[in-house]
Amino acid sequence: MILSSGDQAVQLVDLACDLNARVVAISSMDVYRAWGVMLGTEPGGLEPLPITEDSRVRTARRAYPPELAQKMKSIFTWVNAGYDKIAVEQAVMCGRVAGTVVRLPMVYGPGDPLHRLHGILQRITDGRPAIILADDYAAWRGPRGYVENVAHAIAVASTSEAALGRTYHVCDEPSLTELEWEKRIAAQTDWRGRFVVLPNRQAPRHLLMPGNASQHVVASSERIRRELDYREPFTMDEAIRRTIAWEQANPPTGPSFHQFDYVAEDAVLAQAPSFPSD
Repeated sequence: MILSSGDQAVQLVDLACDLNARVVAISSMDVYRAWGVMLGTEPGGLEPLPITEDSRVRTARRAYPPELAQKMKSIFTWVNAGYDKIAVEQAVMCGRVAGTVVRLPMVYGPGDPLHRLHGILQRITDGRPAIILADDYAAWRGPRGYVENVAHAIAVASTSEAALGRTYHVCDEPSLTELEWEKRIAAQTDWRGRFVVLPNRQAPRHLLMPGNASQHVVASSERIRRELDYREPFTMDEAIRRTIAWEQANPPTGPSFHQFDYVAEDAVLAQAPSFPSD
């Protein structure tokens, strides 16, 4: 579950060879060139969608910009300086062992170290009258998956002979925009506020998405559904409900990507109602 570097994967493959065992490696959709374009680490134009298991991977071996990588290491303690899921996959799928790769999306749910729902839930708890999104981020689509659904997909791949030598995506479908996603979360609370979508240049700086939001990362999970008959045990609404309950009982206490500057947000909202609501 926590292979970070190619060196670690090689050690695991060596051990698997000694044990005559198969390896199911948990990878990430950050291997794709589209992810690098979105983060600004990959040169060139936009990647076509949807992303499939055969889409182009990154040419730059650094998955994340240095500042972002450092924060990732402070949250995910297993991430090391050699983090590179492309190298992990190459080691596992080299032919020395029976290998399978499962590429994960942004995983939310109980136990999420990133507390992905915290940003919106904290604003709802604080009684914010509006939640502001920059227009490019509001429209951005990325791959998500509920932790128990993802775990089920890994179990299916790990217990299927048909998965030998194969690479699979697991993610929710369809991929919602960020605005659709946050509305889906808000609908399961008693919040009565509104969403305000602003041009990027008018949104508070702490709410801007780093990188190139024009590059969406819409992934297809058709292969695992067709070949392994994978189906999610939990609907999206049930997954969100369970995640909200966990987030409310377990607020983050360590490093976080979420930023709150209500003074700046109030200054922008003071210009309403000239800003439309969604």
